[in-house]
Amino acid sequence: MDDIQIKKRSKKYDAIIVGSGAGGGMAAYVLANAGLKVCLLEAGPNYDPRENSSQLKNPWDSPRRGASTKFRPFGDFDGCYWGWEIDGEPYTQKDGSNWEWWRARMVGGRTNHWGRISLRFGPNDFKRYSIDGLGDDWPIGYEDVKPYYDKIDQLIGVFGTNEGLYNDPDGIFLPPPKPRLHELFIKKAAGHVNIPVIPSRLSILTKKINKTREACFYCAQCGRSCKIYGDFSSSSVLVKPAVETGNVDLVVNAMAREVLTNRDGLASGVSYVDKTDMQEYQVYGRTVILAASAAESARLMLNSKSPRFPNGIANSSGVVGKYLHDSTGADMGGIIPELFDRKRYNEDGVGGMHVYTPWWLDNKKDKLDFPRGYHIEYGGGFGMPLYGFNWGIENLNGAYKIKGKQKEAGGYGASLKEDYRYFFGAHVGMAGRGEGIAREDSYCEIDPDVVDKYGIPVLRFHTKWSDYEVNQAKHMKETFKEILHSMGAVVTWGGDDGPHNNYGLHNPGNIIHEAGTVRMGNDPKKSPLNKYSQAHDVKNLFCVDGGQFVSQADKNITWTILALSMRASEYIVDQLKKQNI
Repeated sequence: MDDIQIKKRSKKYDAIIVGSGAGGGMAAYVLANAGLKVCLLEAGPNYDPRENSSQLKNPWDSPRRGASTKFRPFGDFDGCYWGWEIDGEPYTQKDGSNWEWWRARMVGGRTNHWGRISLRFGPNDFKRYSIDGLGDDWPIGYEDVKPYYDKIDQLIGVFGTNEGLYNDPDGIFLPPPKPRLHELFIKKAAGHVNIPVIPSRLSILTKKINKTREACFYCAQCGRSCKIYGDFSSSSVLVKPAVETGNVDLVVNAMAREVLTNRDGLASGVSYVDKTDMQEYQVYGRTVILAASAAESARLMLNSKSPRFPNGIANSSGVVGKYLHDSTGADMGGIIPELFDRKRYNEDGVGGMHVYTPWWLDNKKDKLDFPRGYHIEYGGGFGMPLYGFNWGIENLNGAYKIKGKQKEAGGYGASLKEDYRYFFGAHVGMAGRGEGIAREDSYCEIDPDVVDKYGIPVLRFHTKWSDYEVNQAKHMKETFKEILHSMGAVVTWGGDDGPHNNYGLHNPGNIIHEAGTVRMGNDPKKSPLNKYSQAHDVKNLFCVDGGQFVSQADKNITWTILALSMRASEYIVDQLKKQNI
């Protein structure tokens, strides 16, 4: 595109941030409060949960009765705009790959609808290569990140209990909600087979911690994003207060095309397409911070080619796009006959599980046929009934959805109502979420033949699970059956999985914990970033989303994205003051 067609913004910023989710929102918050001038680019529209959330709406308030669409795959009231498919924004696969790429297009990104499961990585999670010889160690350890975990615990708020578990570190916790009846059944049954069940660790306020956010009132609809800011969303907790400092210019509907460089090879700004007028703009700054998601940030870097960087900016290592991985996931559920025809009362609780199971085994000592571990998320009990007669539940990123028709359709009037009342609240489900191995042959790259509707080359994925992940899913299923059997439950879905379908292992990308692609490391030949999330090749370019991860652990990654982004942002403030960047 010729310069005549490109509109160049005259204002120059201290930092340009691409993406407003966990990593980008935290960077904007830290930099703005340090007095830096920030331009925050977001590919979707503005979103404020107080104004835009669908919290407390009933299924019949939707013309689809709350059903899913491409725009809202988790249901018509979910807090996320778009998901695995976006009109006009395709992605492609290579050699039979089946990566499922979730993309949120809105201020706050995926944090508007996530399960708020907020787990710290443990000491072992940063040094897995030293333990099992697979993948690589991080260039940092738990001791480097702990101070930032502590800060975000206090800034954002997370409930839980201190359990003294070495690789599931304790935090600074708010009081957890009490377990509900189905969770008491789970805890008792799991205890009988020596599987621990402890209070969950979710970033939901069970107590008020500041003047701008209220405590949870237990409507159990966190997936819609909270109108009183009682849970953590980047949109409400980070972006909104950052903008209120007066130091952040928020530019929405800005689809980033490439990172611009100057004659010295430094990042000088970002080129983006304004979706409202389909024109290309350029904005300039002293630093550029990528936080668009692991795959999207890799796409941006790979599309940022120049004579100095023919393979993409900061990609002399050739590693950008590689080591892409996601959490593993497999699920199972059933009904508990002892809970048929339950007494009715309100037990909504928070929007997610009140208890969970951290990884409890040792892969070597227990002679398991897979490395790494998984945690178990639980669901069930009472909830707002949906249309259709279903018993099962499925955990989708912490948002439990009814699934699996288990009774013939039909019925009318009193008999149908009697069935609903009899079975309502008797279901239970469990989902394993585990660690896959980050591998060089799992990657995303630029498709040479396909562009999106903005003319930007799209990503092509090359991913598949190994036997390690399949064997882990098999172990999950065996564990779920053991717990369900122990509580006297009848398996109604997920019990027929086996070798024919990898034991129900979800496709990579489906769990929406994408990581890798712009990993950190000490060796510039093997990693694009150093230990401060700073590009080896371009000292004023940073990546603060899941792309910087060396490995993913058996925990959800958001709390670590937040901690690493805060760490990198404080480093940026320091380096700018010292005029090192």
